[in-house]
Amino acid sequence: MDLKHGKITVGELLDDPRSRSVLQKRFPAALRHPLTGASRTVTLDQLLSVASGWLPKRKLDDALEELRRI
Repeated sequence: MDLKHGKITVGELLDDPRSRSVLQKRFPAALRHPLTGASRTVTLDQLLSVASGWLPKRKLDDALEELRRI
């Protein structure tokens, strides 16, 4: 998947069934969070910046690699 050099939005990722499946598998609690809908305009780079404070780098890197392969 073309992640647009990190500029793809959360909304675009959620709208694509393939990337939504990856996110659901790797971060199920995040997709159930009440602010998920409000984050649709956030870019992947912005999301990673925030998530890096909460999640291990390895987990984020693995998810990115899987998204790139789809």
